[in-house]
Amino acid sequence: MITFPGKQNKIRAHIFAGGRVQGVFYRETCRKKAEKLGVTGWIKNLRDGKVEGLFEGGEDEVEEIVDWARRGSIWASVDSFDIILEDYKGEFKDFEIRHDL
Repeated sequence: MITFPGKQNKIRAHIFAGGRVQGVFYRETCRKKAEKLGVTGWIKNLRDGKVEGLFEGGEDEVEEIVDWARRGSIWASVDSFDIILEDYKGEFKDFEIRHDL
């Protein structure tokens, strides 16, 4: 495949972060970071205390937000982290915090 300067592959990453990740501004900080990077998708709390997120965008930007998600906000403590790389779908226009526990 030919890669043109300034062009990136689009990727999709589905993450699950565990530890002290709820009630510590993890989702809000992630949303701000995603918007700054131009990453689309969503993030939400899960009933089991974990946070789930789905990120789409350029390879570099998604890798950067995944690296951030492994650490979390300054008040968070991420003890477990799983990532599933999926086929890019381009289904999101922005990044949102979901509230569908």
